[in-house]
Amino acid sequence: MLLVLGAAGALAQSPAPAAAPALTVSNAWVRAIPGAGVAAVYLTLHNGGRQSLVITGVRCPLAGAAMIHETRVVNGVSSMRPHEPLVVAPGASIALAPDGLHIMLHDLTRPLAVGSEVPLEIILEGGARIAVSARVRPLGAE
Repeated sequence: MLLVLGAAGALAQSPAPAAAPALTVSNAWVRAIPGAGVAAVYLTLHNGGRQSLVITGVRCPLAGAAMIHETRVVNGVSSMRPHEPLVVAPGASIALAPDGLHIMLHDLTRPLAVGSEVPLEIILEGGARIAVSARVRPLGAE
């Protein structure tokens, strides 16, 4: 089953191939940063299956590059580094949230307007893809 986050934030089901992975995505949103060519996407991933799922990448047609990053604070110093692949264990959920794992969008093709939707595609090992739509929230959103 392929799940797509709709404009109202509700999940809508779309037909999918029988071999579709058991990964679901919820609460996808983007923090708008006025005047910046980058943005951060946050969401929750859940593996409802019996096997680990490996996320090997992310694509976004509104960005020159999209990738999973992790923010860490060590000795009071914050740093960010790529975090791909990302493994979601069977029955587990992973929250991509501020100050932790997130999806970075670089080289945005246009400014992101608060309230608009940003299309994403999560790419799994083996080639399966999950379509996601993330709502743009204002800079101070949590």
